[in-house]
Amino acid sequence: VQLQASGGGLVQAGDSLSLSCIVFRDVGSPKAVGWFRQGPGLEREFLGVVSWNGRRVYHIDSVKGRFTFSRDNAKNTVYLQMSSLQPDDTGVYFCAASMNWRMVRFASEYKYWGQGTLVTVSS
Repeated sequence: VQLQASGGGLVQAGDSLSLSCIVFRDVGSPKAVGWFRQGPGLEREFLGVVSWNGRRVYHIDSVKGRFTFSRDNAKNTVYLQMSSLQPDDTGVYFCAASMNWRMVRFASEYKYWGQGTLVTVSS
């Protein structure tokens, strides 16, 4: 296991939830850790990314103000804090590590993937 995502669960619309992604040492020193979501019957979607030093964050417009991407250097852990969750946020959330900071929206740029954690938002 190289990345391990956790924190998913069943919540109600309007609730908040925080996901964690531990990056294990065998990954080396990635440049970025991104979060993706795959909803039921949908393709995997890029949500946002944080640089390994935590100084750069990039995310899609639709999560602005609701999702926060951060990193704890001491714990080798990346976080996705989500608020005002809606049923459309339902899906399996994946974290992934990229060895470069380029084209970070594309899943193909990420070399290591976690197993995903399921978030279900009920209305």
